[in-house]
Amino acid sequence: MSRVVVTGMGLVTSLGNDLESSWDGIIHGRSGIGEITAYDTSRHRVHFAGQIKTFDPTPYMDRKEARRNDPYEQLAIATAKQALAHANLQITDEIAEDVGVYIGSGIGGLVTLHDQFTALHEKGPDRVSPFFINMMIIDGAPGIVSILTGAKGPNWAAVSACATSGNTIGEAWETIRRGDAKVMIAGGSEKAVTPIAMAAFDNMHALSRRNDDPQGASRPFDATRDGFVMGEGSATLILEDLEFAKARGARILAELVGYGCTSDAHHVTEPVPGGDGLIRAMRKALLKSGLRPDQVDYINAHGTSTGPNDRTETAAIKACFGEHAYRVAISSTKSMTGHTLGAAGAVEAVISIQSILNGIIPPTINLHHPDPECDLNYTPNEAVRANVNVAVSNVMGFGGHNTSLIFKRYEE
Repeated sequence: MSRVVVTGMGLVTSLGNDLESSWDGIIHGRSGIGEITAYDTSRHRVHFAGQIKTFDPTPYMDRKEARRNDPYEQLAIATAKQALAHANLQITDEIAEDVGVYIGSGIGGLVTLHDQFTALHEKGPDRVSPFFINMMIIDGAPGIVSILTGAKGPNWAAVSACATSGNTIGEAWETIRRGDAKVMIAGGSEKAVTPIAMAAFDNMHALSRRNDDPQGASRPFDATRDGFVMGEGSATLILEDLEFAKARGARILAELVGYGCTSDAHHVTEPVPGGDGLIRAMRKALLKSGLRPDQVDYINAHGTSTGPNDRTETAAIKACFGEHAYRVAISSTKSMTGHTLGAAGAVEAVISIQSILNGIIPPTINLHHPDPECDLNYTPNEAVRANVNVAVSNVMGFGGHNTSLIFKRYEE
């Protein structure tokens, strides 16, 4: 099977509208969390989130195209084009059929759904947009990215809640390995800070309610954590067949060497106690990679800042990595970006690759009172310089989804 490498990345988070600014915020331990400005929060219990700030879609599409796409699609288009530029890859007629697009979202066009229900209720059915369906559906993102970039290969959207873009990247890897594409544009996008989503997650008692301290609210592995913080974001990776990438003189950023995907078959929202599903996902990824657990230098944890997740993930890492669990560097960058739901797998894959490239372990900020049940090295509060050759990125999702990706420093 083909070796698969990463040659380009695009990123938009609450910390910045491109890879450079988002990464700078990550390594300096800045929080992208703040007061919600998208709507009136006066009737809500939660008033804060990791909103994307001052994003302008027009460098990536004209204003007419922007109006015809939901904000989650605009973000997907932006990071796809950022990633293609980063990879210095132009999709010509000669290679178009060998370039595919796998982009997912946990929820899809929720902003449009909210706006169009309001239009239906207040103005009647004739005022519902003819673009509503394409703006709402989750496969709208890979569809429009394909149209705007000319990629004519496999085109598909994943939905596996917060594990979504871990799956898109993993399945894109498998697609190249089996020879169905030479290049895959893979990632995820989410723009779900809306009244209904925030109310729903809050009523599930999933969200932090620290309105007096938004930047300190996301505190993975801390004993005082009280829920996750909603985030927005998008990330895209360019994956290429190694020989194709070398032939065109591409700069290789990292190699994707392992992917594991499992189900808990346990509960719609809570992970199985002990983390059996995540253990199996990490073990599958390690098996495919040919690496031993003690060769892993960094784990970007799912680390949501909820009670069940952080305990379960800690237990799973211990079970999978044994004594090495106490030596490997771990962090949850959701402490800074918030939880970007279906985009989290791609966002954190980009961060994991940046860790390899720059020799920096990002911090878990707001970790001041360690939970006794979470007793591993979560890189508290400040980034650490380290030689990172192998990084694991874990994501888990409602419905019992578990995905683990393994990236490795590229070697001939």
